[in-house]
Amino acid sequence: MITKRIIPCLDVRNGRVVKGVNFEGLRDVSSPVALAEYYSSCGADELVFYDITASSDGRAIFTDILAETAKRVFIPLTVGGGINTLDDFDRVLKCGADKVSVNSGAIRNPSLIYEAAKRYGNQCVVLSADVKRVDGTFHVFAKGGREDTGMEAIGWIRRCVDNGAGEIVVNSIDTDGVKGGFDLEMLSAVCDAVDVPVIASGGAGTIQDFIQLFRSIPGVDAGLAASIFHFGEVRIADLKREMVKNNIPTRIDGDTQ
Repeated sequence: MITKRIIPCLDVRNGRVVKGVNFEGLRDVSSPVALAEYYSSCGADELVFYDITASSDGRAIFTDILAETAKRVFIPLTVGGGINTLDDFDRVLKCGADKVSVNSGAIRNPSLIYEAAKRYGNQCVVLSADVKRVDGTFHVFAKGGREDTGMEAIGWIRRCVDNGAGEIVVNSIDTDGVKGGFDLEMLSAVCDAVDVPVIASGGAGTIQDFIQLFRSIPGVDAGLAASIFHFGEVRIADLKREMVKNNIPTRIDGDTQ
């Protein structure tokens, strides 16, 4: 049986890891290189590295920090932020990323996912969808959650999978940083709509939130979180032990501390 993945997320702004609530009120956490190295050594299954202001600033991702981070980690690394062209894919992959996450770039140019999947393979292309309820409907947001595209989210996600996205990160803006649990309604709708791996993001506050996620929605492949790991509220080793107790398929190895 395929194990459920636990993925810390490094939201990077101006070369530092930051975290906020509902995508706002960002505060400084740590060096991305040091934090990535720590997570790589203590049981994380993968890492996600987002340059969260690259798209809104209209610039390329910080490749120097990314390259240094990639040297220090020995687990899969997904990178996103300011990915608008195939050249951006190429540059990030050459810096050591295993997968590339695209959001605003795909909204501006929907053919980007198809072109990237054709060149690099579906497994390399990750759609990161920032989703929020607007008048009872799931809407896709762009530019780090700052701009409502007006697009209905489930249809957009399905379209991107049809174009070649091999994995979906569903970022719930409504639950981001609130620590009240994952957005199960939204995640269930996405899992029902696509047949590629779905990563849940936004809302984790306790170990039990992960247990509830994986037991309630077996189709979810991974749980992603930031602040609860960054600030030591949840230790990955403790989380995985509890997953094992609850018969959730989990990778445990000798490096987990």
